Amino acid sequence: MPGIGDDWAAQTADTIEQAVGKVRGKTTEPLERVGRIVVYGLVATFVGIAVLVLLAVLLVRALDILIPGEVWSAHLVTGGIFTVAGLLIWRKRSA
Repeated sequence: MPGIGDDWAAQTADTIEQAVGKVRGKTTEPLERVGRIVVYGLVATFVGIAVLVLLAVLLVRALDILIPGEVWSAHLVTGGIFTVAGLLIWRKRSA
């Protein structure tokens, strides 16, 4: 009866493989998804911060060229813009 033993071994291997696949589907795959979201979110955050800093530098340099006088006047205008923007955002916050 060698045929019965072979069938039993194959069925046992298939059952173990299905069980491992179900466990992996419920544990590892969702964690991989969360990991990807966290990594891409951090990359997007750092790139966004770098872009905002470069835009602020560009604004100061452009204002320094446009406004006659010393560079402090460009810093003053840029600081005023950021202060007004911050006050508007602060006003819209939920208490």
